[in-house]
This record gives sequence, C-alpha cells and structure tokens, in this order.
Amino acid sequence: MKSSEYRQMTDEQLDLALKDVIKNLFHLRFQSATDRLETPSEIQKAKREVAKIKTIARERQMGIRGQHPTVTAQPAQGA
Repeated sequence: MKSSEYRQMTDEQLDLALKDVIKNLFHLRFQSATDRLETPSEIQKAKREVAKIKTIARERQMGIRGQHPTVTAQPAQGA
C-alpha cells in the first residue's frame, strides 16, 4: 500500500493495518525458518510496510501530518 493511502486512514485504521502487517511478518519469518517461504523478498517488503506505518503514526504524533517543512534561504551576513 502506498504512503498516501496510509495517510488517508484514521488512527484506528492505521493501528489495525500495523497489527495486520506485523502478524503477516511473523508468519513470513516462521515460513522462512521452516524453509517454506517461496519469495524471501516478502519479508523485506513487510518490514518496509511496518516502517511506513510507524513513520506516519509518528508524524501524526508530532503534528507533522506529512507536510514537508519549507526551508527559506537567509541572506549571508557579510562584513
């Protein structure tokens, strides 16, 4: 799922999505340990999804909400 789709979710939906992805990651790791995992890249994808969701949750907690801060250039003070 894209980050923009996660940003449109409510906090409760985001929490449920995080729990679902973590549960999926557990199952993928279990399959990997028992040599039943077909595509090892799925673990990496699941980890990235967890990171996306946690980042968005942290942005909301800090009040950023996905907006990029604007950087204004200040003129150099010369002598």
